[in-house]
Amino acid sequence: MGSLHRMAVLCGLTVVLATTAAHAEDWKVAKNEDGIKVSLSEVAGSDYKAYQGVTLMKTTIAKLRALQEDVAGACSWIHECKAQKLLKHEGDQSWTYTQFNTPWPVTPRDSVLHVTTVEGSDGSLTRKLEGVPKYIPEEKGFVRVAKVDGFWKFVPKGDQVEVTYQVHTEPGGSVPSMVANKFVVDAPFNTLKALKERAEK
Repeated sequence: MGSLHRMAVLCGLTVVLATTAAHAEDWKVAKNEDGIKVSLSEVAGSDYKAYQGVTLMKTTIAKLRALQEDVAGACSWIHECKAQKLLKHEGDQSWTYTQFNTPWPVTPRDSVLHVTTVEGSDGSLTRKLEGVPKYIPEEKGFVRVAKVDGFWKFVPKGDQVEVTYQVHTEPGGSVPSMVANKFVVDAPFNTLKALKERAEK
């Protein structure tokens, strides 16, 4: 039963990843520095662009997984993360709650994510990120991020790991386009840069 369930999750994840890719196909490079390439794509029906950050890290998938599964500690390398905690963990799935700092006058955001981890037969690891805004009641003083759709993917490349971080969010409420456009470049770049520093130690 366990392997059947895993197959179902894997098939579902493949469909979801394919769908995500279909929503955001026309990637344009927005920043390419320090070995980190950030690309953006329009998403049909959304005012907000999807972002994708790709880099190579001289580390192991096991170390990257450990850094990500330390949910509270991961806040130190996630862009503009104020606080983060694990709500629930069940097999290859977990639910996390994150509070973000936002520049004035934007109201601080928070998000609830359902994370599904899938190990590939090629040694790769994919962590699917799905926003579940109704999972817990809203917090006073925060606007709940309405939608998150994305993934982390770690692929072994010799003694390095290729890391891809791709996300599209609907931040909820109103966010000035200038702030939103800066965030979609800074979030993947700064997150990957800080993760790389820790992963390569």
